[in-house]
Amino acid sequence: MKKLIFLLLSLWLLEARAYSVDEKKLVDMTYPFAEETLHWPTAQPFKLEKVNEGVTPQGYWYSSYNYSGSEHVGTHMDAPFHFAQGKWTTDQIPLGQTIGPGAIIDVRRKAEANRDYQLQVVDIRTWERRHGRLPDGAIVLMYSGWGKFWGDRKRYFGSDQEGDVTNLRFPGFSKDAAAFLLKERKVKAVGTDTPSIDYGRSRDFIAHQIFGRANVPIFENVASLDRLPPKGTTIFAAPMKIKGGSGAPLRIFAVLP
Repeated sequence: MKKLIFLLLSLWLLEARAYSVDEKKLVDMTYPFAEETLHWPTAQPFKLEKVNEGVTPQGYWYSSYNYSGSEHVGTHMDAPFHFAQGKWTTDQIPLGQTIGPGAIIDVRRKAEANRDYQLQVVDIRTWERRHGRLPDGAIVLMYSGWGKFWGDRKRYFGSDQEGDVTNLRFPGFSKDAAAFLLKERKVKAVGTDTPSIDYGRSRDFIAHQIFGRANVPIFENVASLDRLPPKGTTIFAAPMKIKGGSGAPLRIFAVLP
């Protein structure tokens, strides 16, 4: 009996360790959703409406709210269907497609020198010379340093006028880089710390089109990339499961090595 109890305790401890999480290794990469959360110039901002808040006549606390806003506000996911007819809508994306090894490609110096910078194949190859070939199924995130402008619409977008999509200035992915990541490296998902995977002056949103046609989800307005190493993390991205959606608010986080 003692041996059986010891065995059961050992198994329980092993299982507990398997499911334990070291909080120091978790990095939250999502900006809070609030009325001041930045949104695309033509999108409806996030809104939280108070329904109930306070102590009830029975003496206990009760709060409840309604929320509204665009799918594409704050930290969010673009579903492939956003720019590719017939491809996955938000609810159709498999969970495994939004979980994978993270690769953080740092282009801060180039983006600082040129607000219209577009990630190039050479940036990817430079990363690989330093850190090894991108693994198949990687989640590639462009780190432009744009997070330092978060909260300042003028500096983050290039324009602070509602509805203005003609004067946007921020970095994104080039057509060549998008094609390379798909054909040569078979990425699971891609993302950026800017408002869009396509640079601000884009008029055809070609990176969206390329990734969309390949059923590759896109993460935008990703936070805290400055806290991640170039490689070794595991990225978890959990979008709201909106049936038929073109995107969704996203809770994305990384587990450090």
